[in-house]
This record gives sequence, C-alpha cells and structure tokens, in this order.
Amino acid sequence: MFYHLLYPLHTHFSAFNVFRYLTFRSIGAAVTAFLILFLAGPVFIRWLQKKQIGQVVRDDGPESHFNKKGVPTMGGLLILIAITGSTLLWADLGNSLVWVCLLLTLFYGLIGSVDDWKKVTKSTTEGLSARGKLILQVTGACTVGLFLYFHPGYDGNLSLPFFKGFHPDLGWWYIPFAVAVIVGSSNAVNLTDGLDGLASGTVMITAAVYFIFAYAAGNVLISDYLQIPYVLGAGEVAVFCGTIVGACLGFLWFNSYPAQIFMGDVGSLALGGALGAVAIIIKQEFLLAIAGGIFVMESLSVIMQVGFFKLSGGKRIFLMAPFHHHFEKKGWAEPRVVIRFWIISIILGLMALATLKLR
Repeated sequence: MFYHLLYPLHTHFSAFNVFRYLTFRSIGAAVTAFLILFLAGPVFIRWLQKKQIGQVVRDDGPESHFNKKGVPTMGGLLILIAITGSTLLWADLGNSLVWVCLLLTLFYGLIGSVDDWKKVTKSTTEGLSARGKLILQVTGACTVGLFLYFHPGYDGNLSLPFFKGFHPDLGWWYIPFAVAVIVGSSNAVNLTDGLDGLASGTVMITAAVYFIFAYAAGNVLISDYLQIPYVLGAGEVAVFCGTIVGACLGFLWFNSYPAQIFMGDVGSLALGGALGAVAIIIKQEFLLAIAGGIFVMESLSVIMQVGFFKLSGGKRIFLMAPFHHHFEKKGWAEPRVVIRFWIISIILGLMALATLKLR
C-alpha cells in the first residue's frame, strides 16, 4: 500500500507529471519535513515539559550550561517522525536504498532513545554503557554493509576525492570499512551536539552537500561527466537527504539559542548514522571527512585530549573537550561559537563540492 503515495501519481494522472522529477520531490520532502517540525514543535515541547523529560547537565561542564538543566530533551524523536513521514510521502518506496537509509536511521534513533531515557529517569549523564551502545551501533552498521555488499551491481571499490583513476577494491574488507564510517559518523555527530543549534545546523549543511552528490551519483550522464561512481537508484537517496535538511531546519527553529528543546542522543546518533549510510551508499565515503569536517574536528579533539591526558599524567591540550567547549572556556559566547562553526561547515561543504571538478 505504501507504493501508492505521491511518487506513483505521475503514472496515473498527467497533472502530476512533476512528481517524476527528483528535484521537485526532494524540495517537497524538505518542505514537508520542515512543516512537520514547525507545526508539531510547540505541542511536542509542551508534552515533554508535562512529562518532565528534561536535560541532565554535567557537573564538570561549563558554568553557562547549568541553566540548561530541565530544558526538554529527546527532541530527536520529532526529527525522526519528520524524516520518516516525509520519506514515505515523497520517495519511491520501491527503492531498497531508501529503506536502508531510513531503517538504519530509525535503529540508531532507537539506541539513542534508550540511552536518553536512562539518563532522564535516573537523573544522571550516564545512559547506556559505552560498550553496549557500540555493540548495537556495529550490529546496525554491519547489517547495512552486508546488504550493500551483496546488493546487485554494488562493489567494494572506493572513490577518493582528487583521484579520478584510483579506485581500490576492498573486497570483503568493505564491510568493516562501512561499519567504521557509519559508527564513526554517528558518534562524531553525537559529540558535536553540545551547544544550541550546533549539531542541527552542521548536519543540515552536510546533508545539503550530500543531496547534490546523491543526485549526481544516481544520474548516468552527470556521474560520467563529473567522473564519480554511478550508483543505480542513488538518486532517490537525494530525497532522503532532503528530509534531513528540512527536519534539521525545522528543529533549528526551536533549538537555536536559547534552545527550547534539545535533540538528545536519539537525534544525534540517528542523524550521524544517516549521514554515514548515505556516504556509503553513494560511494562518497571519504568526502564525509571534508563535508563533515566539524564532526571530525570534534572527534579528534576528544581523542587527543584523552590520549594526552593519559600519556602526560593529567595534562590537557584543550581547556575542555569536545572542541566547542574549549572556546566557551576561553570566554566566547555560545552563539558566537555556534555561528562560527556553521561558517566553517559551509566553507568545508563548498570545498567538498569543489572536488567534483578537481578529479
């Protein structure tokens, strides 16, 4: 029954011929996801307040964050509703790649929701154990890797920015590589989600970049002209990327400083996993390190901080990790940190798009 939503209308009614076009449906998906967030946001925030589902703040965090305690969290549930509803409405649901993206996103959202719920009910910053969370993430990512590896016409060749003729074939190693990309992306976005509007803004920018790449990868002529891998059916992933852009834009309406709601792990883990899955599917895995450079910086800051702390016997590289807290400790106002990180993310996104002509 799902196949009889908007996409097939063009086959039955000439007036709906516009639904054949990916660009139109992608824009429609983005607008729909935005409207779901915009219209349902106030009601959802009041419901969270009524249920007392509020943010738990770290005792060792920046002092400016102490007033965030009790702000409604788990707003990522609404993001997932918007992405799911808009995808089901606008995408070609006969496309298995769309389902891979959507189901992986929902599974990671489930992991995050359990993690958030434990934090809220126990009034602590400790949710799922790191090991338990990682096992679940790897399980979901491994399922995606296996599906893609055995998917007809799919291969384990990598596409490297700036190298048009170099496509190493990983063979079976492609599966653990896919797991590393998806899990790494999910956790990186999770680390970035620490300031009002930071994660939602940077994810939106990165998803917009991947929308363009997904559209190109799904078109034989465009992919050949730009010398990027052609992936049969990848064009529909552009519609999915459109839902992420719209959902994040709508969430940003309420999540901008001072935030009325936080996405929680249910949102950050799911959105990061979604970006990783899209990168794997359209064969632009390494591009995520450029387009999502903010996420890479945040992850590296934590790794460097922890490693140096252990090796030096208690010394630190940054005033606080993840990286965005370092600037807060230096006296930057939270909105300034967020906007400047957005600016960097936009520049990195443009650099990623520039690789289309630098091959």
